[in-house]
Amino acid sequence: MTTVDSLPNTDDSLANRAKWAVADSWTVVLQELTHLVRQPSTFAWQLGFPIVMVLMFVYVFGSAMDVSGQGAGEGYLDYAMPGLFAMTMAFGFMNTAFAVALTKEKGFIDRFRSMPMASSAVVTGRGVADVIHATVDLTILVVIALVLGWRPGGGLGDTLAAFALLLWLRLALIFVGIHLGLLVKNSEMAGNLFALAFPFGMVSSVFAPPDLMAGWLGGIAAWNPVSSTAGAIRALFDSPAVPSGYWIEDHAIAAAVIWPAVILAGFLPLAVRRYQRLSR
Repeated sequence: MTTVDSLPNTDDSLANRAKWAVADSWTVVLQELTHLVRQPSTFAWQLGFPIVMVLMFVYVFGSAMDVSGQGAGEGYLDYAMPGLFAMTMAFGFMNTAFAVALTKEKGFIDRFRSMPMASSAVVTGRGVADVIHATVDLTILVVIALVLGWRPGGGLGDTLAAFALLLWLRLALIFVGIHLGLLVKNSEMAGNLFALAFPFGMVSSVFAPPDLMAGWLGGIAAWNPVSSTAGAIRALFDSPAVPSGYWIEDHAIAAAVIWPAVILAGFLPLAVRRYQRLSR
């Protein structure tokens, strides 16, 4: 005789499905974080590039940069550090794409697909894990910046809002990385995405104001989402103002909220759909 307790759970309500989707996502988060703890060299490698960029642009090129009109090197640390924070968050999508492609290549995604779990769990779980990873990256970079002499000039609320905008950009770009990682054939092709990430981060206001660039290039740089986030956090950190002739630069905080929202709205469903369409 079959008892009530031995019957399978047939509750197909929206609340129950949401509950299991969250539980499945958290399982993926734990798996990703465990992998990171067991292979710290991967974390060190991913963080090494932005640290090198910080040291190179502050100490090698910074003394020759005049972004404030006060003379070469004056105020450049306060200008460059927020840009480097934004660039690090932007470049993270390349690491996400490589990790997803490697996971797919080793068969872990096929294993997930064979399990009775929410189809969105792999994508959302990866997103949450990468936000946690990005928070650690950002914390280390802030410590390095403080050692170099950088200080946020705004209040506590403005400073927290600036870091929230940085993680907001990172969250949106995570799903770009997931989609690309699922799209490419293998991890080698994913590694070549650096060629795509490099101009995305560099053709921006990270290291120099768009007004100092050629007209057409300055326009591209000003409308780059990375520039909007960099400009917004400079305002929140109360960095020295740099004149701008571009409308979007004068509305950087609003743009730093809207750009990631647009990216997220476009690539989150694309990433989930791509995962659902993978061949078994």
